[in-house]
Amino acid sequence: MRENGLMQSTLVENSAVELRRLIGTRQISPVELLDACIARIEKFNPAVNAICATDFARARETARRAEAQVMRGDALGPLHGLPIGIKDLQATAGLLTTHGNARLRGNVPTADIALVAKLRAAGAIVAAKTNVPDLGAGANTRNPVWGATGNPFNPTLNAGGSSGGSAAALATGMLPLCTGSDTGGSLRIPAALCGVVGLRPSPGLVANDARLLGWSVISVLGPMGRNVADAALMFAASVGADARDPLSYPVDPSSFWPLKDVDLSALRVGTTEDFGVCTVDPEIRRVFHRRVAAIRPLVARCEPVDLQLGDADRAFDILRAESFVAAFGDMVREAPESMGPNLIANMEIAAAITLADRAWAHLEQTRIARSFAKALEQYDLILAPVTPVSPFPWTELYALQIDGHAMRNYYHWLGLTYVVTLATNPALSLPCGTDEHGMPFGLQVIGRLHGDARLLAAAQALEKAFAASPELRRPVPDMQALLVARPELKSIVTHPPELGAGSGSCGSLTAV
Repeated sequence: MRENGLMQSTLVENSAVELRRLIGTRQISPVELLDACIARIEKFNPAVNAICATDFARARETARRAEAQVMRGDALGPLHGLPIGIKDLQATAGLLTTHGNARLRGNVPTADIALVAKLRAAGAIVAAKTNVPDLGAGANTRNPVWGATGNPFNPTLNAGGSSGGSAAALATGMLPLCTGSDTGGSLRIPAALCGVVGLRPSPGLVANDARLLGWSVISVLGPMGRNVADAALMFAASVGADARDPLSYPVDPSSFWPLKDVDLSALRVGTTEDFGVCTVDPEIRRVFHRRVAAIRPLVARCEPVDLQLGDADRAFDILRAESFVAAFGDMVREAPESMGPNLIANMEIAAAITLADRAWAHLEQTRIARSFAKALEQYDLILAPVTPVSPFPWTELYALQIDGHAMRNYYHWLGLTYVVTLATNPALSLPCGTDEHGMPFGLQVIGRLHGDARLLAAAQALEKAFAASPELRRPVPDMQALLVARPELKSIVTHPPELGAGSGSCGSLTAV
């Protein structure tokens, strides 16, 4: 490879799109990039604990092969040579996949989940797993295996979840791309709290062969990146049919990359601070109002929208409980002691649900979806906040109260995202400056069902407009402060015992 003068420390700060260009033009080597990511992980991961199991030895072998392919002039995949982090809920062949659960602390799958296999085929290099809550339950990334993930802007605060490790790894430049998944907001919430981009796509675009309820639309897999273009590049490499997922269907990747230009001045935008049903802190409402005021002059129309969502909370309770029974019913019977408090709460809700409740929930979800569809006949986008509060300490399992209102359960505070889950519309968390505490603020950008390409393109247009404003542009963490300001450690678990070859722990924060 030609010498381009890029230092390791600055190399990793480039976008995934730029890094892929540099690899394709032989200006950097996949080996050089991987080594820079590993150095970044070793330097900064102790402060935030985003990375759990690592696969550096195999990743280096893959990077050397990727370099040889570049030098031979072989055809290269869209993600060729890019290191990637895989969420620890997603199976990786030969690499520890614990789901953050004590019962699975030694689990090493023999095969990749379909998404991981597709990303490898596109040239991505699996470098590590990223931290999650226990079995993915909750929006605070902490578990008894790897401990807690701290927010890169203040490691004493939470990074969101369940894709919290992925979001924190991206924000700190440890990896250029990471995977995520989303049921009630698990892509969007950590992206918002850490100042990166997370896309919840329309169901079926990214095949999920691990989803037990094959026809359920509430859980999806999606991309995370530091900007919209990076997320779109990864998304284009992720989409397509898989016979094991009945929701998936063939799709042309070129629909999603490269993104088409969008004229902001022609967009019609609807706004809602709470969807009429969500509890939101007054501070977040104020910040959202200021963001809307800044966006209004940029677009054709920008006005409040009333979606009339009814009892979305109860509908989500029932549909979520149904999926948890399908996924964890055996665990309840065989190993109840391995279940964390969040999972137990879901199962308790499920125990009281009747067939009539399930029928009502599916009817209510259909009505909510049609309400969004009707609104999006008038608007190109709907904007809302992603989270109702600024990040709170990771030692608090979830937000107990918002604006003086007690939350009904551990996920009630996620209403701003799970009402969109019920509608099944694609939704993207777009960094939009900071809140009144100096923490990242995420704008939830919602598009038409199956209009994911248009949503991404419009979000990129907003992102470009935000870049010119110190108040609106994506915030970045103070990396030097991460080396100095460490949260107090409470040692309960440090490293999982008996890790397989190619696996390891970089854990530092531990949950209480």
